[in-house]
Amino acid sequence: MAVTEQTREQMRETLARYPRQRSALMPLLHLVQSDEGAVTPEGIAEVASMVGLTEAEVTAVASFYTMYVERPSGEHRVGVCINSLCALLGGDEIWNALTDHCGIGHGETTADGKVTLERIECQAACTHAPVMTADWEFLDDMTVSNAKEVVDALRAGEQVQSSRGPVVRSFKESERTIAGVDDSLSNQGDHGDDRMLAGLKRAKANGDFDTAVSGQAKAAQENRGEGS
Repeated sequence: MAVTEQTREQMRETLARYPRQRSALMPLLHLVQSDEGAVTPEGIAEVASMVGLTEAEVTAVASFYTMYVERPSGEHRVGVCINSLCALLGGDEIWNALTDHCGIGHGETTADGKVTLERIECQAACTHAPVMTADWEFLDDMTVSNAKEVVDALRAGEQVQSSRGPVVRSFKESERTIAGVDDSLSNQGDHGDDRMLAGLKRAKANGDFDTAVSGQAKAAQENRGEGS
């Protein structure tokens, strides 16, 4: 299917933010995915035309990054981290339980079209392992029973609150947010706790944080040619 006119307009608005058109490639692909739940050949052609690249070049990017998918997702996309720390603390057990519970495997969608399951190598949230995401919203400190409850709630159309952020919406809606479309949800939900902020607090207490920030500021000035 062709990209909708609403999405095409958002693509043009996104494109206008970038001095170099090809720099908008990745957010444009997320906008395509927000329409179809996947990066379609028609979407690739649209993006290629907008950014001045060949369809082969756009396809190379879309096929390299795992957040872009070729098969349409269900209404919700649930990812289970199975990388080392999460796996050891229960991620593998959660993945096996969910595949049995839903009767599907990696990249597959439940018969009702509600949930697609995905094995994820790392979600950069080791402080709260084992971790899942639902439409890229974090679900921390998961257990097998909690994971099943989340999936069942999503399939039933019930509200699921993320651990750090807003209520879970849908995969397509989250794709628009990732593309840079303002969802007005940045202030919703919790955004950090003692475990997540422990390193930052220690760096500040030791004076390392200020030293690092000063170094970054100096490097930025030198890159702009403003240094002495």
